Amino acid sequence: MAESEIQRINSAITAVFPDLPVAVLNSVVDTLKALGAETTDDLQYITEGDLLPVLKPVQARRLVVSWAQNNSAAPIPTSVCPSPVSICSNPPASSPSPASTTSTSSSPGGSSTFHPDWVDNFQIPWQKLPEELLQSLERQKRPSPRLRREMIRIVASEIMKVCSNPTKRNTTEIGKRMVAKYPKSLQDVIEGDVVGPGYHSLAKQLQARVDNVKRPNTPKIKKRKPASDGYDTEEVPAKQKASVQDTYGCVNWELKYLPLSETGDSQQEKKEKLKMMFQEMNYNTDDMKKLVQSTFYTQRKDINKGTSIRQLTQEWPFLFNEAGMAAHFQELTGVSLMECFLANVDKKCRRLLSFLKSVDAPKHKQVQDAFIKFQTERGQLDGCSGDIIQMVLLLLAHFGEKEENLFHYVDTTCLAQEVLTEKLPAIPCIIVCGSSCFTAGTFMLSIDQEVVNDHITSFIHAFCLLFGSYYCFNIHYPVELRSTLEFFQRCFFSINPERGTKVQWKKNKKVLPVNPRVLTLIADLADYEWT
Repeated sequence: MAESEIQRINSAITAVFPDLPVAVLNSVVDTLKALGAETTDDLQYITEGDLLPVLKPVQARRLVVSWAQNNSAAPIPTSVCPSPVSICSNPPASSPSPASTTSTSSSPGGSSTFHPDWVDNFQIPWQKLPEELLQSLERQKRPSPRLRREMIRIVASEIMKVCSNPTKRNTTEIGKRMVAKYPKSLQDVIEGDVVGPGYHSLAKQLQARVDNVKRPNTPKIKKRKPASDGYDTEEVPAKQKASVQDTYGCVNWELKYLPLSETGDSQQEKKEKLKMMFQEMNYNTDDMKKLVQSTFYTQRKDINKGTSIRQLTQEWPFLFNEAGMAAHFQELTGVSLMECFLANVDKKCRRLLSFLKSVDAPKHKQVQDAFIKFQTERGQLDGCSGDIIQMVLLLLAHFGEKEENLFHYVDTTCLAQEVLTEKLPAIPCIIVCGSSCFTAGTFMLSIDQEVVNDHITSFIHAFCLLFGSYYCFNIHYPVELRSTLEFFQRCFFSINPERGTKVQWKKNKKVLPVNPRVLTLIADLADYEWT
């Protein structure tokens, strides 16, 4: 991009936000470069979501609206809509590049005063990074874990010079800006797919390093109260916590109004038609899916008011059928349940299995034992289904989560009415008709100790039904399966909320927006070289 165009883009931003701190301005420009914006004419194609990694939502909206209204980025009068950015007392007149600037520092002890909005003016010390690391970043290559740790140490050290007690929000903001400048090198990705907003693992490493540096100066008796960062579900009043976890990952959790083409009578009529189709077992799948989609409003009303699983199986039986649940799930989350899962399996499964076998198994006995067990159980089962079974069981072993929390084994000839439901967990569970997932020909699904589907012929369908149940029926992830379920949620079902959690909440237990163990595995996979 020519220097003159950079200046024009700078002007297009500062016309809307004349007091935007230089560090934030540089991050916005870097983000626009990464998106392919080469001239001010390209700014009209930028969306709000493109700018969220480096700007607050209102700021991003104001820029997008301004650019959309005028291809020349005519400024929005600041007298009408004042900038939401905290104004520094002496904003710089120009915007030097990150490589030629240094961070604002104080005495080594960090005792000098600093501006409350110091993070907006913090200059990431790119010029202090090792040449080998800078070469990787500039060439859009992922740095080695050693170089990444060195980068974290240098940046954290500069942060501590400016602020002796940075909050998680501060380190997250800096992590976002670092990823915005070098997305190809620093984003959380698996096989080209960005996981979540892409900066969580870098922000986590920064915060961990800051915490480690602060630890020697922390009194051993007096416990610090964690700073409020607005990211945890603990910020929400207790009476609202359940609904936050219920709506997590959903884009259409509860409709306020019936579709204009529908009435209460038409919804009831379609509901009865669905029940009849299910009983007769003679229906066209496309017709059934259309009826499920058109009655989504009434389904959500029944589910959200707490209707029991047993009653739901009677009133809405297709919600527990593969095609019916998939139709409801897509309306609810915007994600195609089976298609999304299988597409991600094609892209990521082999890499994950290779990593677990060659890197993880030698380090963790439980993963090694699982591999040995598979060699005898898998037998002749090849292809996608066998790989998926292996992937699920290995992830359980990796995270140290028990298989019996996910699977319940019964005899091959066992019927639904013969299952001892009192021995089933209350959470969604796959009932395996046989001694092994690899050899079983039939599976069942139970929810709330109720068998809700007794004839599932594919493990893939059984697993997708199990996962979809957590969202369709407002069920929280149990603590015993939180890591495995969240890993699949983020990496294989592409549900990546930035805030909140689906995990069952425990009082006085800090709840993080992304499970640290999941982040660690994602970062390890991104760094793993395989062929």
